[in-house]
Amino acid sequence: MRLSSWRLLGGVDQQLLHTLVGILAVLAVASVVGLVLKFTMRSAAAEGTIRNLNQRLAAWWWMVLIFGTALLSGEIVSLVLFGLVSLLALREYITLVPTRRGDHRALFWSFFIVTPLQYWLIAEKWYGLFAVFIPVWVFLFLPTRMAMAGETEHFLERAAKVQWGLMVCVYCVSYAPALMLLPLPGAKAGAKLLLYLVVVDQMSDVLQYCWGKLAGRHKIAPLVSPNKTIEGAVGGGLSAVGLGILMRGLTPFSVGAAAGISAAIVVMGFAGGLTMSAIKRDRGVKDYGTIIRGHGGVMDRIDSLCFAAPVFFHLVRYFYTP
Repeated sequence: MRLSSWRLLGGVDQQLLHTLVGILAVLAVASVVGLVLKFTMRSAAAEGTIRNLNQRLAAWWWMVLIFGTALLSGEIVSLVLFGLVSLLALREYITLVPTRRGDHRALFWSFFIVTPLQYWLIAEKWYGLFAVFIPVWVFLFLPTRMAMAGETEHFLERAAKVQWGLMVCVYCVSYAPALMLLPLPGAKAGAKLLLYLVVVDQMSDVLQYCWGKLAGRHKIAPLVSPNKTIEGAVGGGLSAVGLGILMRGLTPFSVGAAAGISAAIVVMGFAGGLTMSAIKRDRGVKDYGTIIRGHGGVMDRIDSLCFAAPVFFHLVRYFYTP
């Protein structure tokens, strides 16, 4: 049994494995710090913050383990994971926006036909259709299907809501695993780029939150996202860019390219978080869901990735593929 385990590990890309182990080590240190704070901080205000911190860390353990296992398992498992993430995010989004009986068949198509087809196109490495399937073909099909239901009240508003949900939750998110279809040199190059994108994007969120708590004074959009500050965005963004430079060994990027592309991830991630927060404020809710304890819903965790993934994909495709 031990011999077969070593053989299995021997077939895994070692750079990818070592990076994931490093992430787990950082998470372990953070968890120890969280436990120390739990038993040393006694004020009521601090206890609430530390409890939330430890809930977030516990959720991060599960998310990192699931994501890391999917990456090490190969392209198909990663695609299935992101397909499920898209379905859960779309469900949370549709739950927030009002729909009518006439929309149900269009929603059936969105969940059970369009979403699986989008990820199947990635599995087939069919970039030409993958890139236009939802923005062109589905964009034209869904409102036609809704019109056939015969309900015209608020038709444009209803169609726009369904289209927006598909674009953000499915189309944009699918660009993350689509990195694995790019013809890049090197073993597991697509998986490494996917790891790079997710780490820089998610750590940008975390670092902006930390910098905002430590030095945040000037709010950027207090009515949309009260916790986002100029100091947090700048400090966290620059820290995430530094992290992206340190992790460039996973990529074909030079130091300058890593800085520029990491900055693009940070800026687009910030835009995604702010935009998806505006939708929550419009609907009068704090989170998109409760499935991830300490974080909210799936969309609360991937809101920044929705905007960052397609931009990162096209930057890499334009500059680093034949």
